[in-house]
Amino acid sequence: MLPALPEKKMVFKGLVTTKEDRNKLTLTPLIRYPLLGGSALITFEKAEVAQRIIEAKEHMVELSCGEEMEELDRCRMRVQAAPVDILLPSDLEIRLAQSSRSILVSDLPSLGIPEEILLDKLELFFSKTKNGGGEVESREFLDDSGQVMLTFAQDGVAEPLIEKGYIQVLLGKGKYTIKISPCMTGHITNLQVR
Repeated sequence: MLPALPEKKMVFKGLVTTKEDRNKLTLTPLIRYPLLGGSALITFEKAEVAQRIIEAKEHMVELSCGEEMEELDRCRMRVQAAPVDILLPSDLEIRLAQSSRSILVSDLPSLGIPEEILLDKLELFFSKTKNGGGEVESREFLDDSGQVMLTFAQDGVAEPLIEKGYIQVLLGKGKYTIKISPCMTGHITNLQVR
């Protein structure tokens, strides 16, 4: 039985250059492994190096630095090496769907104003029908991507904005061209680990 995987919001960014790349997603796992106190997880570039260290089992590690130290100042520690089995994703299927009520706003200018004020200005702009918008139900600044997700109260508002692709927005004393993209939602339908 696999351990339960924690839920995590993800933003997928990428550029499709050829038709062959369209259905490929490369995962590079960031290994976070719970360890007992006094333990360390060391990953080696070559498996044979790790294997040699594991076969020797016990090692004496010199913790002091510098060569001209007296014997009393030297610190040595006896450590044991043991293999660790880590589950890594080998196959992943994600079911994606385009949200009918949400858009992603990117290419935002750095105006040096707080995020909350920027969200207020974007909500005000996109809540006006003359700008192609409608009532904004929610807004969220996606910290890891520098994008804003706006969700409208009604269906049908997002599609025409997405079709435009870019729109000029009056922010402060300047007009800025920002990008509007579809907002994709998804969930994992199949995950295999090795």
